[in-house]
This record gives sequence, C-alpha cells and structure tokens, in this order.
Amino acid sequence: MEPPLSLPLDLRAIERILPHRYPFLLVDRITELEPDRRIVGIKNVTSDERYLTRVAGRPALPPLILMEAVAQVGAIMVLAKPENRDKLPFFMGIARARFRRPAYVGDVVVIEARVRRLGSRMGLFDGTAKVDGRIVAEGAMTFALGDRGA
Repeated sequence: MEPPLSLPLDLRAIERILPHRYPFLLVDRITELEPDRRIVGIKNVTSDERYLTRVAGRPALPPLILMEAVAQVGAIMVLAKPENRDKLPFFMGIARARFRRPAYVGDVVVIEARVRRLGSRMGLFDGTAKVDGRIVAEGAMTFALGDRGA
C-alpha cells in the first residue's frame, strides 16, 4: 500500500507518482493539492536544461515544453488518487492554448491545474503557468487513463 501524500511533494515523491525521469520530468515541487479539484506545482527554469531556446537573446523554455510541464502537474493530481496509482494518463489533446510571454532561465513557474471534468477513464482540466503572478501560458487539456502495462 502506498503511503499517504504529504505536502509539499519534492522530486522524490513526484518520481513515485509520475513515470517521467530526467531530462523530461518537468515538475520540481507540488505545493498545493485538492483531490479532484486543483493542484499547484513549481517548475524552476534552469540553464542546464537541454531544450532551451533563445528569445530576444535570452535562454527561455520553449512553449510546448512549458505546456508539457502543465500536463505533468495535472497528471500528478489524477495519479495522486489511490485508485489511479496503477494507471497511466495519456495526453489526448489541448484546446485554447495561449502563450503570453516567455519563461526565461531563472524564472520560477507556478503551474495550476483545475479540473473541469473528471471521470474514471477520461478527464479535462484547465492549466495555467505564471511567472511573478503574470500568465505565461494557459490551455485546456484532455487526457485518458489506461493501465500502466498497456
């Protein structure tokens, strides 16, 4: 039986929930979790990340990588439920994705996912990524739950 989760979730606790590993594990910490409602996670943008791009001459996180970080935070919320621990969320789509400004090296990205619809096999959540309280990216993400062995 899995031990109960206690916040904040650090990298080791996140690795027990998500199958992702370096360099594609994009969540550093989970600070808030309301099961079946919302979750807040942290992504620190560091200079040693392989996929950085340059925006106005400064290294920045590519928008699609930022949206993957949002998806991973949402996946943690779904997989944190004991009945979903043996499941794997499959990213099915994104709607209304908006990239407002870059997330640069040194930025702390605060990611929030809020459930819009959550069933036993599929779900939809709204995700927002902010730096210093300003939205850098947002979108609605659909996922399906499958067996880890599938």
